[in-house]
Amino acid sequence: MANIFDTVRCRTIPRVGAFLLCVIAFAGYAEDELSKESSIYYPEVELEELFIDVQVSKILDDYKTFVDAIPKSSPREVLKRYRALKGTPEFDLKTFIHSHFILPESPSIKSGAHEEHLQNHLNNHWKNLVRHPRKTSEYSSLIDLPNPYIVPGGRFREMFYWDSYFSILGLLESGEDELALGMIDNFAYLIDSFGFIPNGNRSYFLSRSQPPLFAATLLAYAEKHGLDAVIQYLPQLEKEYQYWMDGNESVPQEAVEGVHLIVLENGDYLNRYAGAKEEPRAEAYGKELRWASALPERERGKYHKHLRAVCESGWDFSSRWFSDGMNKSTTYAMNIIPVDLTSLLFQIEHTLAVLFDHSGNSKKSEHYFAASERRKALLHKYHFDEKTGTYQDYDYVQGKLTGRMSMAMAYPLFVGAATASAANSVSKYLNQHFLKQGGFVSTLVETGEQWDFPNGWAPLQYIGVRGLLTYNKHALANDAMSRWLALNEKVYQAEGKMMEKYNVVDTTLKAGGGEYPTQDGFGWTNGVDLAFYRLLAEQNVASK
Repeated sequence: MANIFDTVRCRTIPRVGAFLLCVIAFAGYAEDELSKESSIYYPEVELEELFIDVQVSKILDDYKTFVDAIPKSSPREVLKRYRALKGTPEFDLKTFIHSHFILPESPSIKSGAHEEHLQNHLNNHWKNLVRHPRKTSEYSSLIDLPNPYIVPGGRFREMFYWDSYFSILGLLESGEDELALGMIDNFAYLIDSFGFIPNGNRSYFLSRSQPPLFAATLLAYAEKHGLDAVIQYLPQLEKEYQYWMDGNESVPQEAVEGVHLIVLENGDYLNRYAGAKEEPRAEAYGKELRWASALPERERGKYHKHLRAVCESGWDFSSRWFSDGMNKSTTYAMNIIPVDLTSLLFQIEHTLAVLFDHSGNSKKSEHYFAASERRKALLHKYHFDEKTGTYQDYDYVQGKLTGRMSMAMAYPLFVGAATASAANSVSKYLNQHFLKQGGFVSTLVETGEQWDFPNGWAPLQYIGVRGLLTYNKHALANDAMSRWLALNEKVYQAEGKMMEKYNVVDTTLKAGGGEYPTQDGFGWTNGVDLAFYRLLAEQNVASK
């Protein structure tokens, strides 16, 4: 694939905080590929007080709309015009925005034929979620990618990191292998360009990543095509690992604490999700400014970093991250070593070891095998609760488990790092407490947040099921898949579309919570369902 960026020129623009506006000149692309020089447009920086005024007033209903909008002329000219007009008696901010910006269309997701079987609908639906890699204006917050990709659907108009893993699972089931490989290429391109895979390919996502599932994606593709098909991505996988280890290729005995890397007093080192900036996210500016206003001013910067850490986790928002277990105002995510992240870093280390071994580099392979074994030991040491028989998040500041039960406890099983006895106890706990009428519920606490009770999400169904199958808990896995698919099929027959999340406790009700309406589409739900249809069929054949 094409080369990494050639030069980076950065200038700091004060106003909405210490933002870096980087102009990146990409090298090695033919004329029919990406342009050789592509500047990144940051609306929260370029538009200064206009950005703040629009997001605080929320005149566009959804905060994401304005950061996805495209100025009709240069941001400098639009800002100049705004400053000239805003004090005049006839000025109307909404009219000004509609006159000077191209607002994103609300995607209309085509409803499926209700009589069509859901599995057939899903196989044919990918074309409605494909987007092409080039942005249409230099003043778009979108980041160009080399290959077409799947978007989640609804208000999400870009390629999201962890969503894409589950979509790729479905693409591979549908025979869309070329599209799946192109998305893996996009991941590698982003790592080469920025050193990590951002939350999504938007400029305002460049300050954070999402759950690191690049290794899982490579393993999924290799399961169908072999290790030779993914060995070329070994440099990018190692580079992503270094991002999560804050630049350390191989952590020495005396580890140095970083942003994601946390070193405990005894020398053990683990990792957390992190927030890089002490200000509201651009795509949620108004509401996060409002949330923070209830706190003392001295605490607001740290609060915004905690919120950003939650968004890097993908679980935005959930009782997992609240110190009182109920209220978003008590978010303390950067104090937490998440069990899912520990598990995924084990998977990266183990995958690096396997790929280096496959490439003939025994020294590196041994290093990463040792790292993965160390991670596995720390996973059990810091995340397993003997009393409940569950894996939990660890509060490294308090030096204790958080006590917040969530589907994150299935990640050690998903990556194959759980002990046999722990897998047994976790399976029992999931069966007794988390498996509901429509599948696995995210947590056991009802807070009104979307990643809490009574909602179930496709990625957590898949993590749970694959974890159970890894430890031969076939009956429970089959039951969970059957319940989830039955719920999805019921909603599809009623509404002709797939949803972002579902109420798995009362399947007569729609899912709720969160700061935006439930979205339809929906990439990761489609992908997980297609994977479940195959897994269930395989289980049925095996049982005969």
